[in-house]
Amino acid sequence: MFVKWLRENKIASWLLTIIRLYVGYSWVNAGFHKVADGFDASGFLQGAIAKASGESPTVQAWWGSFLEGIALPNAGLFSFLVAWGELLVGLGLILGCFTTAAAFFGITMNFAFLFSGTVSTNAQLVLLTVFILVAGFNAGKIGLDRFVIPFIRKHTTEKIKTGNTIRN
Repeated sequence: MFVKWLRENKIASWLLTIIRLYVGYSWVNAGFHKVADGFDASGFLQGAIAKASGESPTVQAWWGSFLEGIALPNAGLFSFLVAWGELLVGLGLILGCFTTAAAFFGITMNFAFLFSGTVSTNAQLVLLTVFILVAGFNAGKIGLDRFVIPFIRKHTTEKIKTGNTIRN
């Protein structure tokens, strides 16, 4: 019943817009400074790796191994992905454009930060983002998704109906 309300109700779409704007602003604020000022994730990654060892680790060993073996050697790529990812997720949520995709990538980053032992506002943003994800299209209805999603649906279903699909 609550899920149906989130997905279909006009009042819910307005409440979701407020949540979406808050979460989006949080992401834009974090990402803009990283893109504008430059960002190097190496220190963060090393700190998270250090939290994976010791007597009472706060980072799980499997995540620490991932950070040490994959993320740290590719810190430049991860720095780029985090900075631009935060900025683009925030813009997507603020504009209500590809809202569900932006929320998905935002919650993925939040979980990565939580796995790395950083609490901050990540848990709060995860909780708020869950409402956006559950609501689906209704979360972006008061935004660009009102126009973008029907346009995409129309043009993808036309291609499927006429048989103009890409085949391997």
